[in-house]
Amino acid sequence: MHWRLPFENDTFDAVVCQFGAMFFPDKVNGYREAYRVLRPGGHFLFSVWDRISENDFAAAITDAVASLFPDDPPRFLQRTPHGYHDVERVRAELNAAGFARVSVHAVNATSKASAPRDPAIAYCQGTPLKNEIEARDASRMEDAIHCATAELARRFGSGAIEGRSRGFVITAIR
Repeated sequence: MHWRLPFENDTFDAVVCQFGAMFFPDKVNGYREAYRVLRPGGHFLFSVWDRISENDFAAAITDAVASLFPDDPPRFLQRTPHGYHDVERVRAELNAAGFARVSVHAVNATSKASAPRDPAIAYCQGTPLKNEIEARDASRMEDAIHCATAELARRFGSGAIEGRSRGFVITAIR
């Protein structure tokens, strides 16, 4: 499927996409569209998450929720937001879209929450992981939040918690 941004060619100096490229159904086409609407010398800046093992809260929640559904574990976080982490693949897809100058910058940060239940609720009810939990058994949402809370508390403590977070900021210049 080919889609087009609703803008003329050579319109913008910059196109920015924060943690969205991993959701593009056709990444090369999405990158071609960014290239098309950029003026020569324009910058396409976007961010993607690193693998799930480098993002502590997402990894803990994925493991916890998987334990509720061992025959069909919900893997949305691992598959989609944390599944597009191969920077050489990203670079190759940007090159295929026409970008010749690509730089990748790793960003290490710390995720913080006032209590383990906060990220458990945020991930289980505030991301498409919710859809995967509900597709398996909608009545188990509170169980999923409870398991995620317990796993976060086991790994990081029961009060305010902190965990590693890592992503990449990619700059491609037309």
